[in-house]
Amino acid sequence: MTNLPQNSPVQLSEAQAQELMRSLLHKEGNWVDWGKTSQQLQKAGYSPQKIFEETGFQGSQQNLVIVAAQVYESVAQAQTDEAILKYYQGPKSDVLYEFRVLNQSQRVAAAQLAYEKNLDVDGAHEVARAVKEVSSLAQLPKDFTNHPGDAVAYLCWKRARQKKDLQERSRLIAQGLKFAHSQQARAAIEQLLNDFTVVPSKTAPLLPVYRLESDSELPCIIPLAGSYPITHQELEAVKPIEIQEPFRSIQISQSGTFVPVPGWQALLKAKDPVGYLSKSDRLPKALSGKVEEVLIIVDRAEQEWNNQSYFVVEIDEKLEIQWFENKPDLLIVGQLVLILRPKNIFDENNLTEPWQMDD
Repeated sequence: MTNLPQNSPVQLSEAQAQELMRSLLHKEGNWVDWGKTSQQLQKAGYSPQKIFEETGFQGSQQNLVIVAAQVYESVAQAQTDEAILKYYQGPKSDVLYEFRVLNQSQRVAAAQLAYEKNLDVDGAHEVARAVKEVSSLAQLPKDFTNHPGDAVAYLCWKRARQKKDLQERSRLIAQGLKFAHSQQARAAIEQLLNDFTVVPSKTAPLLPVYRLESDSELPCIIPLAGSYPITHQELEAVKPIEIQEPFRSIQISQSGTFVPVPGWQALLKAKDPVGYLSKSDRLPKALSGKVEEVLIIVDRAEQEWNNQSYFVVEIDEKLEIQWFENKPDLLIVGQLVLILRPKNIFDENNLTEPWQMDD
């Protein structure tokens, strides 16, 4: 980590900024200094493009040395040997950059290994990937430790056992022996020189990823006011809910009953929908079929009469659905959005047994 807090702005005078620009232009110090200077300028509000125009340091190069300098500082703070720190002050920013994904203790161990093996950027990338993969395992593999060298050795051992091609198998064994840190790890890899059993690789299953293709696939969550007969006060007492995109989630701060309904266009247009339950024979027009419970959804925000819609009005202290040819003298509570009948499935096992069909 650098000595500069990650999110705190830096106040620089114009003269100070120009001096830092000049030092970058002439590449004073080493790359660690360049990273700290680039970070100071960026935190002071200078864009990577402006720094590039003044110093010749491209934006991608600024990012590399800034991040690598942070890794260097985290390694230095662990009281790492001076010889290792001096080694990385040479042209090794790209190597330390690969260790950005590791925590401090992992960075220190990886930097020590890269120093001992004189790794280039590709070797450092392999070490970082191996350390991350092994650290994510529920438990360490048998015969291997959490040392970064053993982490690379383990991946080589694992891949070698999956190879039929003797040349590729031998290459992985040699690479594993190069990195193996513990004697147990070395012994496990050496055993592959006499054991040619091929262990088939196992791949993780595909992630069950789906994408919603239409608004109707997203449910609308409707608060329920109760069951018929219901009063105007009971309907008004229901608090509106706030929909959070992109999955139309809701945060409930009060008790209540809610029902999910497909996101049909009529519902998406409603500004303040509330539902209540009623019997189908209570509707202004009889529905075909047996009498059943239906869900009535009302938009409380729409109380302006028109002769193209049904409205919910209060009659004798009960809410009723009515159509009016002319503007009524009754209290309009809301506009009828839709009436939802329950699902009609002959055998609910059809949902789980696809070979059954409802005629």
